[in-house]
Parts: sequence; structure tokens; C-alpha cells
Amino acid sequence: MTKKDKHKPILVPVDFSEYSEAALLCAAELAHVLGSPLVILHVVHDPGDAPGYYSVKGRDKQLERLEDVAAEMLEKFLQKIRDEHPGQGVLQDASTMLVTGLPVNRILEAAKKTHARMIVMGSQGRTGLAHMMLGSKAEQVVRLSPIPVTIVKDGDQQ
Repeated sequence: MTKKDKHKPILVPVDFSEYSEAALLCAAELAHVLGSPLVILHVVHDPGDAPGYYSVKGRDKQLERLEDVAAEMLEKFLQKIRDEHPGQGVLQDASTMLVTGLPVNRILEAAKKTHARMIVMGSQGRTGLAHMMLGSKAEQVVRLSPIPVTIVKDGDQQ
């Protein structure tokens, strides 16, 4: 490892599932050992039937911009993990990115933009058809990424 590599971040795409939480904790351990910063990425995938807006439960069927809801969800997700792991300085200092688009493309673009040394991501974060789609996204990232990719499969095994 060169001195230059030490400053390259570990990119962690999250979808707020228990699997992405497990991936984030794994990435935090790796970042601590390697002396690398963390960049936590969430990709807002705009559904075709409600482009640009999300229906928010408990808010009288109010529509909000996807990015606004996702940013709030990302902050709550990260705060929960930081609260549960206060000794993880890497988590406390992690930066976040929120982008809109197709997840695989945006993950690879974010890795390039941040000069990431590696990508750590969860798999099997959803069920049914969405589960199959996420799995294929993880496989696509592994296939297409020019940098190492670590897939964290199950938080219960850590």
C-alpha cells in the first residue's frame, strides 16, 4: 500500500436494509485497518410511475421529492448506526453522497469520482423480484468495476 492509497476512500452503497448495514460495518472495520475514509452512497432510483416524487407514509398521502425523502432516510440510517457504534470513529467521520439514476451506473461513477480504493456493498437486501434485481446489481458491479469489490451477504454471519 502506498501513502497515496491511504487517502483513497472505501465506497459503500446503501439501500437502508440490514444487508447494507452489515456492509457498512464491514467497510468501517476495513477503513479503520487501512486508514481510509468512508464514503456512503445512496442511489435514488426514480420509479417510472411517479417520476421525481415519493409517497410518504403517515403524511396524509403527501408527495415529496425523491431526493428529499432519500436524504432524510440516509441521515436517519447513518445516525442509527453511529449511535449503535459510537466507538467507530470512521463512521462518525464518514461522508455521504446522494445521487439519482440507475444504481449500477451511479455506483461505478461514484467510485471513479471519489477515486475509491474499493467498493463494499451488501447483497440480498430485498425480497421477491427486488431481491433478484439487487443480486444482479451486485453481480454487475463486481463484473464492471475496475477496483476491488467486496460483497457482504448476511449481517448475522459477522
